[in-house]
Formats: sequence, C-alpha cells, structure tokens
Amino acid sequence: MERNMSSEKTKMPELDPLERVKNFEEVALGYTDEMAVSEASRCLECKNKPCVPGCPVNVDIPGFIHEVKEGNFLAAYKKVIETNGLPAICGRVCPQESQCEKTCVRGIKGEPVGIGRLERFVADFAIREGALGTHNLPPKNGHKVAVIGSGPAGLTCASDLAKKGYEVTVFEAFHTAGGVLKYGIPQFRLPKAEIVDLEINVLKEMGVKLELNMVIGKILTLEELKRDGYEAIFIGSGAGLPSFMNIPGENYNDVYSANEFLTRANLMYAYRYPEYDTPMKKYGRVAVIGGGNVAMDAARVAKRLGAGEVYIVYRRSEAEMPARVEEVHHAKEEGIEFHLLTAPTEILGDGKTGAVTGMTCVKMELGEPDDSGRRRPVVIADSEYTLQVDAVIVAIGQSPNPLIKSSTPELKTQSWGGIIINEETGETSIPGIYAGGDAVTGAATVILAMGAGKTAAESIDRYLSKG
Repeated sequence: MERNMSSEKTKMPELDPLERVKNFEEVALGYTDEMAVSEASRCLECKNKPCVPGCPVNVDIPGFIHEVKEGNFLAAYKKVIETNGLPAICGRVCPQESQCEKTCVRGIKGEPVGIGRLERFVADFAIREGALGTHNLPPKNGHKVAVIGSGPAGLTCASDLAKKGYEVTVFEAFHTAGGVLKYGIPQFRLPKAEIVDLEINVLKEMGVKLELNMVIGKILTLEELKRDGYEAIFIGSGAGLPSFMNIPGENYNDVYSANEFLTRANLMYAYRYPEYDTPMKKYGRVAVIGGGNVAMDAARVAKRLGAGEVYIVYRRSEAEMPARVEEVHHAKEEGIEFHLLTAPTEILGDGKTGAVTGMTCVKMELGEPDDSGRRRPVVIADSEYTLQVDAVIVAIGQSPNPLIKSSTPELKTQSWGGIIINEETGETSIPGIYAGGDAVTGAATVILAMGAGKTAAESIDRYLSKG
C-alpha cells in the first residue's frame, strides 16, 4: 500500500457532543479496518524506532503498525501483547501524546502517527474475533507470588509472572477487580464489561487467582502472606486516599472528593439507578476543583448525571493543565465551563441543612516557576468573587492508603505516604517485597503503573530464580 503522506492523523469517529452528554456510551468509536490501514501507512518505520523508548512497557510500535498496514490485524495484536497485557485499555486511556507519540518523526512537521488509536484498534479486533489472550504458557515453576491490588500495576505484574510460570494470587480490596480502571475512569472513556472485564478474564485464563474483598493490612498482613507460602509480594495498591484543600466549608454535605464521586458513579453504577441501588443526588450547578484527568472525568460525569452547569476551577492557565488535551477538548465540547487562573478560598453553605450554596474564589496570575517547573499562581488583589454552585467536587490529587504501612512498620515510606523503592528494581526496604504504580508515585498514569508492574515482575523473577 502507498504511504499516507497526510500531515494529520486519520480522524476517529466520535459521538455527537449534544447526544453523548445524555448517556454514558463510549465517546470515541474507534477506527474501521480501512481507517486503521490508512493511519498505519503514515508510519515511516524508522530504523532507530524513537517511539519505543517513549513507551513505558516498550511495545514494538513500528513492528505492530507494519502488520496493521499489511492488514495482518491479529499478528499486530500478538506483537503488542508480547510486552503489553492490557492493550484495549492502554489504547483508550494512555497519554500517548506525552509518551510514544511525542517522539514520532511524523510529528515534526504535523501530527504524529495515531499509535494509541492503532493499539486500540488491534485489541478491539482481537476481541471481535474472540482471539484475546496469551497462549502456550510454560508449566508452573513451583513458586508462589502475591500481588496486592488489581489495578494496572498489579494486573501487569501478575500477567508477566504468569507468563513465566509463577503461581500468582491477586488480592483486591474491592468486590470486583480492576482498581482505578473500574472506580476511577468513566464508562464513556473505558467500558467496563466490554473492555476491562475481558482483559481481566485473560489473566484468569492464564491461571492467575483473584481474591476479592481482601483488604491487605487489615484482613491479612504482609508477614501473614509470607507465612502462607508467598515467596515474593508486589504492592500495587494504588492511591485511593483523597486530598483536600483545607479551606473553610469543605465539611458541607454536598462536597465530594473526586474518588467518592467517581466511585459511586463508576464502580457502584449510580448512573444506572434504580437498576443499581446507588442513588446520586441531582445538582443544578457543580464546581470541580482541579485540572487533571480526574477533574475532567468528574466534570463530564456530573454533566451526564443531570447538572445544568458544570465548572472546572483551576488555579493555573490551560497551558499548565496536567489533563490530556483530548479530555479538555471533549469537556469543552460537552459544555463544561472553565474558570482558569482561579482558586477557591471558601465553600459557602447553609449551616442548618449542610447544603452548599456557593464558593468564594479569587483570580490568579502566574509568577515565577515553582519546584514543579510550572509558573507559580499568585493571588490578584481585590479579585474575590462568588460562584453560585450547589455541589463541589475536589479533584486535586490522591495519596496511598496508609493501611499497609501501618501494619508493616519496617516498610519505609515518604512523608506523604508513597512507598520508597529502588527505582531500578522496584524492591522496597524489605527483601522480597516490591512495589510500584500510584502506591509509590502518587496518582499518575495507567501506563506508568504498568511499566512499574513490569519492572517488578522482572525483579521478582530474578530474586526467586536465585533460590
């Protein structure tokens, strides 16, 4: 096939914004076969493969894209899953624009190749063909490994160890597996039964055991897992402890952490009430504090749950927003209003009923860069105003749950709760215990968590092979 020389990516079909805000159907509809082949033909198949080092799990990107270009879609899928056990998920939620696509040569004079879109395409094709999964596994090697948490870090670690013959058990605190993939990311970005559950079922077919409703640190300690015969342990328990701003009024009834709000909507299916027994109060005006992907998710969910007006309140400018450009774009299309260079100072409410009535804000301007490299927001004098809202969702970050640390005093952690590891191996301060993902870094991306799970699996294999 002739190379597609267009400077722009092949456009992906999407649901109309006016229609999609009324439902939780997936927004991005994916490529057709013809679209995928056309986009794949934009790849220059560079010999030095600059895109590969940008992928935290080192997918052979030019290799799988070449197979797509030739129409060998299952061969492309098999090449992806050599290093990535969750391609249908990664193709949807990875920030490719800041990783693999950032170094794509086609991006020098135009848009990079749509690597994420093609990864999603080949995984979705495998799902349609009933060809999902890894086969020809080696026999069990007699070693037992425990994985704590069934989010992207834990699932990746479990998958890689199972491929090496280990007997792996994943311990999940919730009643269903998936971690942040289930409770954090909305259905319209990442379908649960259609995508997440199918990827998890692949692990079950590989022999990985799932133990649900198991809060490690309460029901079992790390020491008790060792006594149960687990020779190595990977902690991928995520960052589920929400952060707040510590401003007056945060204790009113209609103030949510993004964790709680999204968990009710996603994991507990509040958007399908009364089919599911999780009611969600309806609001007229909702403010979401924060500028990351979680803030965008919370705002877009609030809109779909019936809020007439939804505001993103963020203290820096749009250029500093950590959210993906695509998520900001979709939020704007769906009518989310952005109050940028704005910081809340107080949440107002009715002292008798506990209901939120508004939020006092101040305008900001950008000063000198701070420790993060971004320009520090500075308050503009006499700029205070009141935003009329009846609910506030705080989406300014999460930190690791302290349960495992509190039951394992010898496990060294950062002052804010992140587990301290050897970054090259993932090993913690306790021999044989490894950690990765948000439990180490705080809230980050799915693919970075997967990379950490992969690193830990390699280290665990080396550790147990010595014995």
